[in-house]
Amino acid sequence: MLSPPTGQLEIEVVFDLVCPWCFLGIRRLRRALQRRPDIHAELRWRPFLLNPDNGGNGPQRQESMLRKFGGEERARRLNATLAELGKAEGISFRFDLMRRVPPSVDAHRLVRFAAQHGMAAPTVDLLFEAHFTQGQDIADPSVLARLAVLVGLEREAAWRFLVSGLDADAVHAENLRAHRLGINGVPCFVMSGRHGAAGGHAIAGAQEPEVLERLMDVALAEAAEF
Repeated sequence: MLSPPTGQLEIEVVFDLVCPWCFLGIRRLRRALQRRPDIHAELRWRPFLLNPDNGGNGPQRQESMLRKFGGEERARRLNATLAELGKAEGISFRFDLMRRVPPSVDAHRLVRFAAQHGMAAPTVDLLFEAHFTQGQDIADPSVLARLAVLVGLEREAAWRFLVSGLDADAVHAENLRAHRLGINGVPCFVMSGRHGAAGGHAIAGAQEPEVLERLMDVALAEAAEF
């Protein structure tokens, strides 16, 4: 018996590496894809800057949370909710280890560098783990270079790239592109079953795998009509 043809799907993942919901949402996307071996998905990583004005080492996380969510109790409840949801996806959020909200431009640049070597996906995973479960400073070039080695990249090449500032403009341009497309929150997943086609079906938020699967089927069904 012949097996059914594999569906070809392109998924643009619009995300920020300092966004816990992105970490959660991407884990759920991976779980959805694991449940669908009939779908071959090509992931394209699109940077989004939640804190584009963050400079230096970034603001104190506690201050940032209070400012964003309007009170310590509300911030504490949100952290507890994320910690509980994370457990189901194998994420051990350690907000107690996170002192600051680092600017994420350089971390996004490292993802772009890794993509040139076919290593973007594991680099994204490692950066999320380093920041959210270990409290590492993913704005520090020395930390980023060390993480690059862990995914199999050459340290000196990664270091030279990081200190050069290359691709910083590209990260900002991608962030601007996302806003122009009407994306104001992340994670956001844009799925298209037609390779290279403009548009696609977008869904925002850390959606459950079942929801993401339904959107995959919609995108593939639409592509089959052309």
